[in-house]
Amino acid sequence: MNWKLLRKIAIEFGTTNRSYYTSRTKKPSLYSKISPLGNPTTNIVPELDDWIYKGNKVCVGELQRIVRDLRKRRRFNQALQVSEWMNKNGLCIFLATEHAVHLDLIGKVHGFVSAETYFNSLKDQDRNEKTYGALLNCYVRQRQIDKSLSHLQKMKELGFAGSALTYNNIMCLYTNVGQHENVAGVLTEMKENHVLPDNFSYRICINSYGVRSDIDGMKRILEEMESQPHIAMDWNTYSVVANFYIKAKLSSEAVDALRKCEERLDDKDGEGYNHLISLYARLGKKNEVLRLWDKEKSACNRCINRDFITMLESLVKLEVFDEADKILMEWESSDNCYDFGVPNVVITGYSEKGFPKKAEAILEDLQKKGKTTNPNSWTLVAGGYLQKGEMEKAFGCLKTAISLYSENKKLKPNPKVIGALLFWIGDNACVEDAEVLVSLLRNVGVNRQMYHALIKAYLRADKEVDEVLDRMKKDGINENIKTKEIANMRKA
Repeated sequence: MNWKLLRKIAIEFGTTNRSYYTSRTKKPSLYSKISPLGNPTTNIVPELDDWIYKGNKVCVGELQRIVRDLRKRRRFNQALQVSEWMNKNGLCIFLATEHAVHLDLIGKVHGFVSAETYFNSLKDQDRNEKTYGALLNCYVRQRQIDKSLSHLQKMKELGFAGSALTYNNIMCLYTNVGQHENVAGVLTEMKENHVLPDNFSYRICINSYGVRSDIDGMKRILEEMESQPHIAMDWNTYSVVANFYIKAKLSSEAVDALRKCEERLDDKDGEGYNHLISLYARLGKKNEVLRLWDKEKSACNRCINRDFITMLESLVKLEVFDEADKILMEWESSDNCYDFGVPNVVITGYSEKGFPKKAEAILEDLQKKGKTTNPNSWTLVAGGYLQKGEMEKAFGCLKTAISLYSENKKLKPNPKVIGALLFWIGDNACVEDAEVLVSLLRNVGVNRQMYHALIKAYLRADKEVDEVLDRMKKDGINENIKTKEIANMRKA
């Protein structure tokens, strides 16, 4: 199954499974050794070998659970390592199901060509609908249209195309390559071949009409889906429908779909609440957003950081900052681990809506509490001050940002903000402030513009610029026409 597409269809930003496998015993388990090795490049085979070397027992069921969990966490390379280790050490006799999982992992890690090679190496009895389906999934994932359709034909000839999963894969293929107009034909073919469509079949088809803005076609498929006795309507489907109604500016239809969505939502489904909250925010329904947040807090055992982020994003979108501040305080008083992404939603909102002072206050409060902040956020606040013409405050925020950039070399400051402040520094600031900014900027990369600002500051203070020009040359930046024009201002 193409889970990436499933997440996308269930309202464009997808659904994330919160479940995870943990050992129910307190004593160390093999999983507890492997789980922390989250870097996808880490080879976990030594941990597996060491576990056996130390006399620990391992059962097939546990290894299979580990593979399943690693796949769920998108640690495909490590899942493949476990699967290969199981097979190599004879801990598990691979039947068609195990071969299908292994083949799918090979496709994810090494591509469909390697998956083909593995498939061709299988014995005849292991080439059944599971392994054929796994190879089809590999082709679909890499958007191999001809190979996918040719492989599907083989599956039909062998009688292996009798499940909705097979046709869903082809619908995913057409969706992935942008051929949405072909999706409905696959649904028709399914029914002609007496293969019952499942929820996902209908949802992909609904999506194909929605992306083409064919609302009538989308309604028709939804009504057909609702009329099928074997289909249990789920909240995901109605969230997809609501999404397209919102895009089409059909608010009343969207609200109706969201009501049906909520009716089918499990009380403890935090992800479902997140979808509903986000969609109501797009409709501008503040009261519904607040109602659902209260309901989610009451129904779920706890709200995780992702829930807080979704709620804050919705309130910022609605520009209800007083409520956003309250939610931020709720998060701060929760037992959740610190994640700068939560307060950064409000910081970004305040900055972009013209309230840099409020955004800066949140950042300063976090610093006082010893929490980490992001230099990009300080730069964003500096940009907010720039738009309001409060240059000294922008300069102060930028100094903080650059000091943080020097600690994180992967992040780079916004050149537009840097450029605007350098221009202001050159025309307005004293030499000392100009030297401070240039000194800080040297930690994230030197450029000609910062020296131009420094030269201007020196000239306004009636200071000689020869020493600045020498420093510029030592940094490997040669004078250009603009440099000479600025330096010659001393002679005017």
